[in-house]
Amino acid sequence: MKLDTAPPRGMKDLLPAEVDLRDRATATILTTYKRYGFRRIETPALENLKLLLGSGGGENEKLIYKILKRGAKLDAATTQLEDDLADLGLRFDLTVPLTRYYAHNRAALPDPFKAIQIGPVWRAERPQKGRFRQFTQCDIDILGVASEIAEIELILATSEALIGLELERPRIRVNDRRILTAMATQCGFDAARHGEFFITLDKLDKIGREEVARELREGGHDEAAVAKLFALFPGPGDPSQAALERLALIIPATAEAVEGLRTILTTVEREAGGRFSVGFDPTLVRGMGYYTGPIFEAAYGDYGSSIAGGGRYDRMVGRLIGQDVPACGFSIGFERVVSILEERSGVAGPERDRVAFLFGRDDLLSEVASAAGRLRSRDRVVSLTLKRKNLAKQLDDLMGEGFGSYAVFRAGQAPPDVKPLARRAASGGGADA
Repeated sequence: MKLDTAPPRGMKDLLPAEVDLRDRATATILTTYKRYGFRRIETPALENLKLLLGSGGGENEKLIYKILKRGAKLDAATTQLEDDLADLGLRFDLTVPLTRYYAHNRAALPDPFKAIQIGPVWRAERPQKGRFRQFTQCDIDILGVASEIAEIELILATSEALIGLELERPRIRVNDRRILTAMATQCGFDAARHGEFFITLDKLDKIGREEVARELREGGHDEAAVAKLFALFPGPGDPSQAALERLALIIPATAEAVEGLRTILTTVEREAGGRFSVGFDPTLVRGMGYYTGPIFEAAYGDYGSSIAGGGRYDRMVGRLIGQDVPACGFSIGFERVVSILEERSGVAGPERDRVAFLFGRDDLLSEVASAAGRLRSRDRVVSLTLKRKNLAKQLDDLMGEGFGSYAVFRAGQAPPDVKPLARRAASGGGADA
């Protein structure tokens, strides 16, 4: 029986050129984040299912890949309810595992703790263009800092990383979950249904005001509350600081959150120096239920979706250790960023020259390896490649594979003569036998 060799639906194989681009993007991001004092950590792909469920992960909790119990535990569980058959799940983001990691290791971690995580996550959702069941997230988080300096540093570091990837002039939108809650209360939405209200409002930038209003009404929310809601939003072109001040006057309960956002906006805007923009957006929601304060997203050009998002989640660690710990994070949508770089055929940072070192079947392999080693000692990437009869055609093929230079092994030659592939291909001269 012939087996299907395609990867599982919603997942993909990565070819060498794709991995090269991803590696360079990762290196650029890591270099930037480390300059801001963040340190890389790793957490397991699997987490306790009880930890993942009820974590405030919103709709993502419905998309968890559950892992069956094993061996005797599975045999014992088969007579029980279906929900008892699984005890582990694949992580759906990196924030929930981070809180478990911090709770378990906090005695050995610095205070404050500034973490980088880059790794795959899994969500059992319907695959579509740009949306996979396995994808990479790239997070930075600060735990132990209640001050707005945490949000400021996260926004500055993430913006610098995006600019380093040649995604010029990203746009940062900020809001605060406390402002959203105050708006919902002011308008008269049922407090017990605020979560449902936020999920619908989060669709605003995708389906528009009329559709959001229709969904709210059809969901049983009060008609008068829906009308009051949209009256609170600024009109097109209204300055974000003015919109923030206006909101503080209309809803005094937002005063503390408004003051915090004012500090974030003023400081970040000054540091941006025109290289990126930042502004208040009262319609920004973010889908996760664990956010407790400021939230933010990054957008780029006319790309339809955000390319980064995050916020403050001060109560997540507390549910594990019984004591709240201030926490805040920003996550780059790595797959979306890479797709933009691929569409632009962009290069995320400089790549070292790749040299194809050609040798013949009769060449002494010990001498070939020694000569290649001397080339590598000059910080070159050197790949040993058997020379073909049609050298000109081989050089063209090597260019297509991303090699920038080549050298031909000759016994007794030290060092080998490295030549650029582009110039030889342009001149039509490849025959160097």
